[in-house]
Amino acid sequence: MKKILLLILFIGVVYLAKAQKVYDTHNESRADVKVFVTDKDYRADLIVYTTNVDHRAKGNKGIWFIEHTESRADKKICFVNTESRADLKVYFTNTESRAGWRNQSKKKLFE
Repeated sequence: MKKILLLILFIGVVYLAKAQKVYDTHNESRADVKVFVTDKDYRADLIVYTTNVDHRAKGNKGIWFIEHTESRADKKICFVNTESRADLKVYFTNTESRAGWRNQSKKKLFE
């Protein structure tokens, strides 16, 4: 019985972690989220820090690992050229501590 409870707890924790491994489809129709990159952090819904280590991209906190294999990604994104076509506006930062949601209502896009 303890093993079953531990397994359920482990699955729950993994499910809630919501890793942020993203794949750029280059095709709007295949994307889960269309993303516009802004040059000003105050205009962004999400400030993103990219990491080169996939296990560091855990949680829905704006830390992304760019996956090169579509099947291994949690979300498929497509970068668009106009703000009006985007579901989400992001600003990329070089500082991990700055990553995070500025517009909490958009957070559901990565859950």
